[in-house]
Amino acid sequence: MASVDVVDETFLAVPPERLAPEFADPGRWRDLWPDLALRVFTDRGPQGVRWSVVGDAWHGSMEVWLEAVGDGTVLHWFLRVDPVDGTLTRRAATREVVRRQRAAKAVAFALKDRLEAGRPPGVSPGEWGSRWDPAHGDATR
Repeated sequence: MASVDVVDETFLAVPPERLAPEFADPGRWRDLWPDLALRVFTDRGPQGVRWSVVGDAWHGSMEVWLEAVGDGTVLHWFLRVDPVDGTLTRRAATREVVRRQRAAKAVAFALKDRLEAGRPPGVSPGEWGSRWDPAHGDATR
């Protein structure tokens, strides 16, 4: 039986404290990963979350690690799962890895689009973050 093992990294020009809430709400997990049943085994706050994958189709582990780098965050995403029925061929596993890699980038780029929206080029995330009003989701100046 083949496993699905995926690693992805994307830099976002926002601090980890601004990115972490995107993964803290269990209600959002179904939007981000519609076919994975997740149970938290470590909530690391602004450093991310680790889950057990416990569904009827897949079992394994997943992690979002938020690494502060410079004036932003590297979003690391790890997924290691096996099919519950144990029938995944190497070819099917390869297709699944590619599908999950594309899905991880789609999530990361959607977050970049939303969380970095309106930040002018050349303005540091720290300076831009001081203008951010999280209650309204926009800049205050």
